[in-house]
Order: sequence, then structure tokens, then C-alpha cells
Amino acid sequence: MMTRIAGNAIRPVRFGIVLLPNFTLTAFSGFVDVLRLASDDCDFSQPVRCAWTVVGETLLPVRASCGIQIQPWQTFDEAGTFDYVVVIGGLLHSGPGVSDTTLRFIRRAAETSSTLVGICTGVFALSRAGVMDGHRVCVSWFHYWDYIARFPEVDERLLVADRLFVVDRRRISCSGGRASVDVAAAILQLHIDTATVQKALRILLVEDAQRASAPQPHPPGTKPVDHPRIKRVVHLMEQHIGQPLSLDELAARVDMSVRQLQRLFKVQTGESPLAYARHLRLRTAAWLLRRSDRTVAEIAATCGFSDASHMGREFRKVHGVAPGAYRADRGRFADDEALASDPISAGHDWSGRSLNHTRARH
Repeated sequence: MMTRIAGNAIRPVRFGIVLLPNFTLTAFSGFVDVLRLASDDCDFSQPVRCAWTVVGETLLPVRASCGIQIQPWQTFDEAGTFDYVVVIGGLLHSGPGVSDTTLRFIRRAAETSSTLVGICTGVFALSRAGVMDGHRVCVSWFHYWDYIARFPEVDERLLVADRLFVVDRRRISCSGGRASVDVAAAILQLHIDTATVQKALRILLVEDAQRASAPQPHPPGTKPVDHPRIKRVVHLMEQHIGQPLSLDELAARVDMSVRQLQRLFKVQTGESPLAYARHLRLRTAAWLLRRSDRTVAEIAATCGFSDASHMGREFRKVHGVAPGAYRADRGRFADDEALASDPISAGHDWSGRSLNHTRARH
């Protein structure tokens, strides 16, 4: 609960907000507006229950990905201590990256009693600062492969791309976007009465905050799934494409029996879990053959096949040609309607762009 200070007054919960270059404006505004509305009394926009400060390396404005600029209120050296240090990221592949000064500030905050919060790609900065070791990391499905590429040593069992946000001791990570509202509400409910937080959400026309366990929206190009547990299973398949989880493991992750999972998955997708996972691996392999210079053996390993021969046999069943021939005739297959369900060929590079960028940048 909130801390009482001299005179029986209540000290506001203190938030220090760090905006990274090309941060996502929605993530910032959603988070701060929940703080503002929950903090206020009588609609005066006064920080009564919580207080927030935008801090930065300098007082120069930081540009959001949409072009709007926000000026920090204090420098890192001027800032005091915070209950929460919130790092908000955005675009990964354009503009300057996170500075060494920012990384040092994050490390200093980790040595205090502050809880560190990474929103959107802000968790990449926390990981670069080395303060996420041994903690679960939540990323958007869109940036899952970006994270793997930048932090190849990560224990993939700690990487979560099927939930909106994750709370792990004094580390909180959030997939970004609309989920910034949810994570702000979850934090405030630890310090402020629930009714006040719910009032703030209603003013924002948010019916109710989503729980951390709520699934992220399904990636474009995949079959729409309504059931939240089956959505999570699909995300788990995607994030573990190189080392597929067994049916027992998938069922355990979503607290279902294997029979329940098989029955409900078939109802939701029209396929068995094994067939769906196989088609997902083949779609990803086809995209990598068209867009990357990886060898067939490398692609087979990336997509969870036992070897190149195994992938070749499965690939011929679907595409009628061997992987090598498919790659050689890229122009013909790039417009193949049979690949319309491929989220990558539809222009949504949830796995491939990060692989290509990684090769170019590293």
C-alpha cells in the first residue's frame, strides 16, 4: 500500500519514465494516462496518489516513432529515487539505439529498491543493461525473433511471447501498445484501491484491464482463434518453432488435459495441433528460402525439422518441389496463392525481418 510520511500524509507512488529513441507514443500515453486519472482527485489532474517524471540523458526532446517529440523533465543525474523505473521503447531498426548513459542509469536503478518496467522494446534495453538475467521476459510476438537474434544466449524457457505482460519479482515486462494500460492498472492496484483504478479505466473507455495471463492478439495471416487458451497455444508453437513443444508440454502450459487441447484446438482451427504446427514450420521454411541466404540445413534446424532430408520430404508434399528448386524459382513462388496464409508473405515479417536485419547488422 501507499507509504505514509510525516503528518500522516500519504507519499505518492513515484514513477521515473525513460523514453528511448523512436518510442511508441501509444505505449507512453496509455501508461501515463492511467497514472494521471488514478492519481487525481476531483478532476484537477494533480499527482495526489502517484507522481511521474520523464527523465533522460539530457533535456533534449526525444522523438517518438510517429514524429512527436517529448522533452525530459530531469536528467538522470538530477533524478532522485523512484518506486518504478519505466523504460518505453519502440522501433528497433532505425535511428540511434539505447545510449551507454541510459544503460548505466538502468543498472543503478536495479541496485536500488526500484522495480524496473520494460514496455514494448524497452525490455531490450533492460536486457542490454544485464538486469533481466534469470527473470522472465515478455515481448510482442512481432519482436520475438528480434530478441532471440540480439540475445542468443537467452534461456528460451524464460522468454514469453504469448501473454500481454509478465511480473517476475522486481521486473515487469510488457508487450506494448494497448497492454501498457493493463500493466499500469496492475501496478497501481498494488498501491491504490481497486475502485479508483477501475474509475480511471472507465474514463479511458476501457471496460476492464486485462490480466497478465491474457493472450496477445494472433499474428496476421494465421487463422483467427477466439478461445484465449488456444490463442496461447498458437503463440507457444510460434515462439518454439525451432524446438517444438510436445502435446503434453503445450497442454500443461495452458492448464488443460491433452484430450481437451486436441478437441478444442480442432474446433478452433479445423486442424489437429500437430498438423497446425507442421504447417507453421513449413510456412516459415518457405519464407526463409525466399528471403534469406541460409542453407537448407540451417533452415531445417531453425524450423524444427530433424535434418534437411526430413524438411525436403515434408516440403515436397506441400509445394511439389524440393526446397532447392523452390529457392531457385523465387519469382514464380513469391506470388503463389497457396502461400496467402503465410504471415510473412502478406507483408508481416514477424520472424523473417529480424533474421535478415540481424545478418546485416551483425
